[in-house]
Amino acid sequence: MSGVRSAAPRGLAGIFVVAGLLHFLRPGFFDGLMPRMIPGRFHRPLIYGSGVAELACAYGLARRTPWASAASTALLLAVWPANLQMALDAGTGRHPDGMDSPRVAWGRMPLQLPMLWAARQARPGGSNSSTRRP
Repeated sequence: MSGVRSAAPRGLAGIFVVAGLLHFLRPGFFDGLMPRMIPGRFHRPLIYGSGVAELACAYGLARRTPWASAASTALLLAVWPANLQMALDAGTGRHPDGMDSPRVAWGRMPLQLPMLWAARQARPGGSNSSTRRP
């Protein structure tokens, strides 16, 4: 299990790199994920900002920086409402192709939990640290 704990932050970093790049390469994909309570004029800045945050967290996780665990955890919790919005809208035609599937949308919700776990494995003094606590 320690091998999985050690690899988890780097795996999450890879996910963050892909997702972060997609925020810049296909920002329109994320428009439909924005909660409706957020005015449209804020969508693109938030989409680009979350892309920057994902890339920054990927860097921090890959480099094992002390702030990466907390920042990644905060980021995952901050985007969870967008994933919930996607699930609530599933099947309405608001999302492209397979992303409009209720199975896909609701299936993504619990995937946040292992990602949160992976972020926590990078915390200073945790199982991923070079010095272990007794």
